[in-house]
Amino acid sequence: MKNNIRIERAIKNITQADLADQVGVSRQTINTIESNKYVPSTVLALKIARIFGKCVEEVFILEEED
Repeated sequence: MKNNIRIERAIKNITQADLADQVGVSRQTINTIESNKYVPSTVLALKIARIFGKCVEEVFILEEED
């Protein structure tokens, strides 16, 4: 699964730490999600999408091999 978190953060001009605080996780968790090393839970994905005012499918992209 790919994601657009880094792009969405840049648009909103927020840091990984800012996003982490808003969704209740560590900055390291946001970093591993952005790096495609960790797939977030459904709840966390929904929280992240809500921060950006997007639907989950606009932030997280399912790849063919998923």
